[in-house]
Amino acid sequence: MAIFITGASSGLGQALARLYAAQGHSLGLVARRADRLQALVNALPGSHHVYVLDVCDRKALHHAACDFINKVGQVDVVIASAGISAGTLTEQTDDFAVFQSIFDTNVMATVSTFEPFIQGMIERGKGTLVGIASVAGVRGLPGAGAYSASKAAVATYCESLRLELKPMGVGVVTIAPGYIRTEMTAKNPYKMPFLMAADDFALRAAGVIKRQCSYRVIPWQMGVVAKLMRLLPDWLYDRLAVNAPRKPRKSRD
Repeated sequence: MAIFITGASSGLGQALARLYAAQGHSLGLVARRADRLQALVNALPGSHHVYVLDVCDRKALHHAACDFINKVGQVDVVIASAGISAGTLTEQTDDFAVFQSIFDTNVMATVSTFEPFIQGMIERGKGTLVGIASVAGVRGLPGAGAYSASKAAVATYCESLRLELKPMGVGVVTIAPGYIRTEMTAKNPYKMPFLMAADDFALRAAGVIKRQCSYRVIPWQMGVVAKLMRLLPDWLYDRLAVNAPRKPRKSRD
């Protein structure tokens, strides 16, 4: 298979790249950090294609996607794994730029990642688009308005896209990670239940993608938590979550 992965230089994207390369697939790998991306590719078996760019640069992302399509012929799976996180407070007006950056990276870049591949998948009547949501998007968390809202948006967007493309034979899979051991979660100053290694996440995510599941929380224990969170009435959720630990705000110089 030919697989296109954004956010490949670290975290979930890197773990997925390692897994799929070990399985013998041809990869198109996108990330901002050239040194880390090249180090990853040097350590992977097989021959792969590297694209150093910021996923918020829609033109550059489309150019990379088209180049990968031209080189491999057809792309089977596209994984929009690039994402960022930071605590935000609306009353802190300088956090507006952080809100915008999180939405641009987590939501709009997911759209930009999928755009160049959809027509070819429709013409072939097959292919899979994978969006990375989060358990943090199931309900709003205090101090994480931007991140929770962006991941809720990813999940809802992917659901709409799934309904649009299903009649044409194109699959859309939404994966909502719980706590996965990555550089992003390493910054969290609180206990993280059911913390999972990134490589274990990648193995389970690949299975979800292969089975064409519409939506799946990984690990499954967090899936149970997510279902309970959805069922709680607002008054009870508010009482339980109002003092929940918060993501650190982005440091200011």
